Amino acid sequence: MRILITNDDGINAPGLAVLKGIADTLAGPDGEVWTVAPAFEQSGVGHCINYTKPTLITELEPRRYMVEGSPADCVLCALYDPMAEAKPDLILSGVNRGNNAAENTLYSGTIGACIEAALQGYPTIALSQFYGPDNRDLDDPFEAAVAHGADVCRRILAQPGAEAHGYSLFWNVNFPPVAAKDVRGIRAAHQGRRPGVNFHTVAQDAPNGRRFLWIGGGDQRVPPAPGTDAAVNLDGYISVTPMRADLTAADVLPSLDSLNT
Repeated sequence: MRILITNDDGINAPGLAVLKGIADTLAGPDGEVWTVAPAFEQSGVGHCINYTKPTLITELEPRRYMVEGSPADCVLCALYDPMAEAKPDLILSGVNRGNNAAENTLYSGTIGACIEAALQGYPTIALSQFYGPDNRDLDDPFEAAVAHGADVCRRILAQPGAEAHGYSLFWNVNFPPVAAKDVRGIRAAHQGRRPGVNFHTVAQDAPNGRRFLWIGGGDQRVPPAPGTDAAVNLDGYISVTPMRADLTAADVLPSLDSLNT
């Protein structure tokens, strides 16, 4: 198997090294793992692409490239430049430092890479490690992802694929904020919404009198509805959420007959 890996935390992020180990296991001794990842951290950029300016790509070593762009840029660069004659069988994104569950999914560059991979027609999985008091001070806070990452990917890849209106399926995996030995299992889960949790701004006045705003996040311990992604993560389970890039509110369409002329 030939696997492309990327992330949004940057080429030197520890989570990318974790993902390389997962990918090496999945690819097997006769496989290949290609890394095409951002030169700098790109957290929160979503599905952004460098549409109005060129993107610099640098080969660091065979099958390992650094891109001055977003995670989605990395996927595009990989598919149409270094891997143009050696297309991947699978694209993995992560392992993100922090969860990409609930509303975080909408901002995530980790997810953005998978959206682009799915639009390009490739099977793809996003992997993220929830942080919390039970794992952030471990020698390796990614140990749940290390221990269970390859297995959960194999289980996902064994599931039947599906298409809807041309939008391919992709998968969002979040490892719970616990030690590897305390992971309770895997749960297929709907994307949740943490009630009352939103990004916000925090103001700071500089010594020169200029005003700056920092973007602040919300409380990641607030659980959404039972059985949804962040809720099962906080219960110690790995969440697996099937997704598509189709943003249509399908449940509302049947009530809109009065709009039709």
